[in-house]
Amino acid sequence: MTERGAPTANTIDVVVAGAAGRMGNRLVACLRDTPDLHLVAALEAPAHPVLGRDAGELAGVGRAGVAIGGDPVAAITRGRVLVEFSVPEASLDHLRLVARVGARAVIGTTGFSSAQRAEIQELARSAAILVSPNMSVAVNLAFKLLGTMAKALGDEYDVEITEIHHRFKKDAPSGTALRMAEVVAAALGRDLSQVAVYGRRGLPGERSRHEIGILSLRSGDVVGEHTISFGTLGERLELTHRAHSRDTFARGALRAARFVAAQPPGLYSMQDVLGLA
Repeated sequence: MTERGAPTANTIDVVVAGAAGRMGNRLVACLRDTPDLHLVAALEAPAHPVLGRDAGELAGVGRAGVAIGGDPVAAITRGRVLVEFSVPEASLDHLRLVARVGARAVIGTTGFSSAQRAEIQELARSAAILVSPNMSVAVNLAFKLLGTMAKALGDEYDVEITEIHHRFKKDAPSGTALRMAEVVAAALGRDLSQVAVYGRRGLPGERSRHEIGILSLRSGDVVGEHTISFGTLGERLELTHRAHSRDTFARGALRAARFVAAQPPGLYSMQDVLGLA
């Protein structure tokens, strides 16, 4: 009988980057319950104080036998799947390595610039790379539903998006809120860069017909909450997703790892994983 967490002939080797972070910890923890996925390396920034610590012990799930390291070249090798929630610059550096050595990647990092997104698309010509602003299965179903809702409701309904996250989140709006806005804008034939309104103050005047409002709140330890509202005179329709635990994102990312491990080079999303693309 194979020991829990030990590799077998059919396991997928996983590298977790940002292993000391909030999401990195949960990825390591959830990997203990996925016998088909095997943690082979855990990465953090050079000189990070947790370097050398056991990744499992740091995540609070017992010894994993994998020390947190700071050398991505040693960790990201051919055939392995990188799973990362960190910062754009670090993720992009790792993706360049993924493309060079023939690894694969699942990236939940948000806040990429348009130039960085373009480079990721180019790197995906050499490696299977999955990028999603939100790894939740339910949120990705919501992305699909929002396009249908927006098309059916049309221009008569005002669109407003509100997102709430913990006080430590660095980017705003969230990648999920931006993706929701992109989906709705595309369904309505609008250019988001021209119609997005990021909060309001003073006397901005009457709301224009085509604007899409996006408001970001930061409070305490909120894992993540997104509400998109379609309102017109006489009624309002809202779709809300609330994440109660980061494990929902970790489990979605590991589901994505299984998917991307079997794919040829290309740029994928959670919509592909769920068969919704």
